[in-house]
Amino acid sequence: MRLLGLLAGPLAAAALLLIPSGLHEVPGAGHRPAAAAAVAAWMALWWFTEAVPMAWTSLLPLVLFPSLGVFGVRGLPSSVGRSALPYVDPYIFLFLGGMALGAALEQWHLHRRIALLIMRTIGTEPQRLLLGMLLATASVSLWISNTATAVMMVPIGMALVSQLESTEGRRLGHFGAALMLSVAYGSNIGGIGTKIGSPTNSVFAGVASRRLATEVGFLEYMVAALPFVLLFLPLVWWVLWREGRLDALGPGRGSDLIERELAALGPLSGGEKVVGSVFLVAAALWMGGDFLRDVLTPWVASAFGGFKLLGKHYEAAVAMLAAGTLVLLGRLSRGALARVPWDTLLLLGGGFALAAGIEGSGLSSYLGGRLAGLESLGLLAQYGAVALSTVALSAVASNTATVNVLLNVLPGSLPLLAVSAFAASCDFALPAGTPPNAIVFGSGYVRLPTMMKRGGALDLLASAVLTLYGLVWVRFVLG
Repeated sequence: MRLLGLLAGPLAAAALLLIPSGLHEVPGAGHRPAAAAAVAAWMALWWFTEAVPMAWTSLLPLVLFPSLGVFGVRGLPSSVGRSALPYVDPYIFLFLGGMALGAALEQWHLHRRIALLIMRTIGTEPQRLLLGMLLATASVSLWISNTATAVMMVPIGMALVSQLESTEGRRLGHFGAALMLSVAYGSNIGGIGTKIGSPTNSVFAGVASRRLATEVGFLEYMVAALPFVLLFLPLVWWVLWREGRLDALGPGRGSDLIERELAALGPLSGGEKVVGSVFLVAAALWMGGDFLRDVLTPWVASAFGGFKLLGKHYEAAVAMLAAGTLVLLGRLSRGALARVPWDTLLLLGGGFALAAGIEGSGLSSYLGGRLAGLESLGLLAQYGAVALSTVALSAVASNTATVNVLLNVLPGSLPLLAVSAFAASCDFALPAGTPPNAIVFGSGYVRLPTMMKRGGALDLLASAVLTLYGLVWVRFVLG
């Protein structure tokens, strides 16, 4: 598949660029829409097949946009500058600061303490234990990457299953599978809820800013996204409990393990208190961003020659200030920063660059005309088509690659783009969809038929729920 993708990318680009088509006939645009489409096809094929590392693919616009004249500007420096500008978009610094905060939570094991406390609060009966694992995983994933969340929660889940098996005197294949899948699915769903929870959310915010000239604030995003997380998690629990209850478990003994884990963590350390305080202050500043930005805007404009302080500038500044504070206080080590997935920043930059090329070349206008048929459908059909197609594509491609492509070709409706971004994280049926899906396979409890059966049902449920959720709620909040 990788070899085919490696060859198919440049071949598809050459065909789009050289074979006459409607892309070459856009009034006033010349060859530029065809050039942008060629680069988009090349990147999409390499992203979907992972023919080369995804971060490398994300650098293609830096070379191809200037050499193909995608922006139609004179002079190589101007063309290179316009191609490179998306790689330093404020949303990239917002995500960087958010990842640094997550790394600090991991360094001091504060995320582990939070997860264990949630599980103890929910209860340790088998069905409550499953719900607690799901809610704890999703809660942590709101703030740190889904991969890091899954890596942390899998050992906790394995220890719980082992203790239950010791109590029951038999292997608990069904409950073990349900518990492991709750880690994968909770990691994916929780990341939907905040702007820093998943790279897909930053891609959505960046596309909204560049393509629609609309700033989606941190709190506004949470109001649009978090209710879906809260609504869908009980459905995930219901589907997984149908698998877990097949083992006919008696009363569990999970409370003993949870108490031992909490005791091993000891009382709150000074590092945990500092990291928790900085995190809470940053979250409060993000949520109060609209009011505070209005207060700061006149001062910033006066101090920096009329600079317009947008929401993304404010949020990125808060994120970087929080991360810098932790570094200066010695609460964020070089080793923790080294574990930050830096290549994700290039992936975000490549997505933003692709969006800028599609818009600046005139390709977006061309695609808008071709997709007018979708906008002529009823709203229910529009949201249904977007949700189902995104969930289907994210099952076989990474969620970031999915949104980088779809958000640039779908009709320019902010609620529709938001539904697509949410749906990209709803990949439950196959291990290829997201790293958490693949990670839980290492537990030895999850078999592919089980994931396909339970995950396939959740894929369909997610598509249906997002269709109605987009129509009733997202359209109201972001419309």
